[in-house]
This record gives sequence, C-alpha cells and structure tokens, in this order.
Amino acid sequence: MAKVTGIGGVFFKARDKEALTAWYREHLGIEAGEYGFAFDWSDTGGLGIPGRTAWSPFRHDTDYFSPSNAPFMINYRVDDLDGLLAKLRAAGVTVDDKVEEFDYGRFGWAMDPEGNRIELWEPTEMPPE
Repeated sequence: MAKVTGIGGVFFKARDKEALTAWYREHLGIEAGEYGFAFDWSDTGGLGIPGRTAWSPFRHDTDYFSPSNAPFMINYRVDDLDGLLAKLRAAGVTVDDKVEEFDYGRFGWAMDPEGNRIELWEPTEMPPE
C-alpha cells in the first residue's frame, strides 16, 4: 500500500549527549545505551511484525540529519519502502538516492516541505536493542 504504519524512532541532537542521557535515566527511568533506548509494542494493524520505537539522542555535531538543519529527525515505519519512495519522487518530493539494508530492515530518506529530513524504515524483524 506504500504508507506509514507507525513511528519507528525519534532522534534529536543534544549539546551534551551523555549528560542528557543521564538526566533522562535519572528522572524518567529511560535506560538508554550507546544507541538510545527502544520501546517495544505490539503491531495490531500494520505489518504483523512486533514493533519497537527507538528513542535516541545524537551528538550536537552529527551530520546524520543532513541536509536538514533541524535538531531532530523522525523515523517512520512503512509497509513498502520502494513504493513509498517512488510515490514521493513522483510527487516532486526530495528523496535521497541512498537506500540502506540491514538484517532488521531497509531505510530510505526524504525531506519534508520545511526542510526536515525524515527516515523511512521497512522492518523485516524486530530490530536489535
């Protein structure tokens, strides 16, 4: 169907990643590791694959969100990455030519009209923590 089925992750820049991670651990109980924290949930209406939403602070000088200047990036879980990327391109949306593949899924990127980079993830299984 080529559509978003959920939020795969919320990523944001931090001036002091370690201190901010420690604050969230102390005050909200989020036990983030090197790659953040994952909230597990059941997929009741999407792909039938158990879900996980990543929460991850990045160093303030990361270029992972480029070319966006925004201090955040949202990862959207999708049901058909190739179909959605084609649909976005056909609509004139700026889409990154790069697609990356891992054991736990495939990733692509696009820019929204306000210049925010969005990450699209088609999962194949539960991602690693």
